[in-house]
Amino acid sequence: MTKRIIISGSFFIGLLLILLSGVSAQEQSGFALKRSIPGDIVDFTVDNTGNIYLINRDNQLKKISAEGDSLAVYNAINIYGDIYFVDVTNPLKILIYYRDFLTIVEVDRFLNILNTIDLRSLQIVQVKAIGLAYDNNIWIYDELDAKLKRIGFDGTIVDQTTDFRQLFDSVPDPSTLIDQNGYVYLYDSTKGVYIFDHYGSFKNKVSILGWQNFQVIDKFMIGRAGAYFYKYQLGKMDIEQEAVSSDYMNAGKIRITPDKIYVLKKNLLEIYSKR
Repeated sequence: MTKRIIISGSFFIGLLLILLSGVSAQEQSGFALKRSIPGDIVDFTVDNTGNIYLINRDNQLKKISAEGDSLAVYNAINIYGDIYFVDVTNPLKILIYYRDFLTIVEVDRFLNILNTIDLRSLQIVQVKAIGLAYDNNIWIYDELDAKLKRIGFDGTIVDQTTDFRQLFDSVPDPSTLIDQNGYVYLYDSTKGVYIFDHYGSFKNKVSILGWQNFQVIDKFMIGRAGAYFYKYQLGKMDIEQEAVSSDYMNAGKIRITPDKIYVLKKNLLEIYSKR
């Protein structure tokens, strides 16, 4: 079943109400620019303790604290090509995915290698979306089999869904996979969000299209498209929107946490926090 949604002008309170106001971040009463981190940063992510993970143009992964102190550096730069994705859902079990080599590397909080999984050994040869599962195994979407699969760190397939070609008229091509609050979200910006439970049973499809930086925070799906931010709560009829602040318009990536806003611009990561 596809959920139809209606755009609403009203938005939600708290962090995003401040975030999505049209005034400058410096003028917002609740948030201010706390720190700017310069450098050749091409991507970043943030864990639930506030640590920041930076990827530079040389394919080096660096972990810094919320205060900006260097904590660890991952230097296995040229083993598997370019880093495609880093999952820090569990900061003690971090996943580094190399799409070109279909290899997932598990590292500890010091970015030391703990384990490596070669998906090709499982006859899995086309994967874009991966993510840590609720039980600390790994979800992957096998594009050729058109299945969502849960893989153990011993390199075995723990569970898998029905072939999506039997479920949907047109199968998704998700770029993002998130396990959150009992659900697994697959986001395809051209088709929408496909939602499954932890057993791989299909629950719903929500036709929200064209979002960048898709996130799930608690019960809310959040993203941006063009000059607007959007928020949607599963089960509701409305998708809510607000104009993007001018401070964030040129951002290559924005990530929202309960108390901070991270904005990646060219050679600069800006961090806004509550006053």
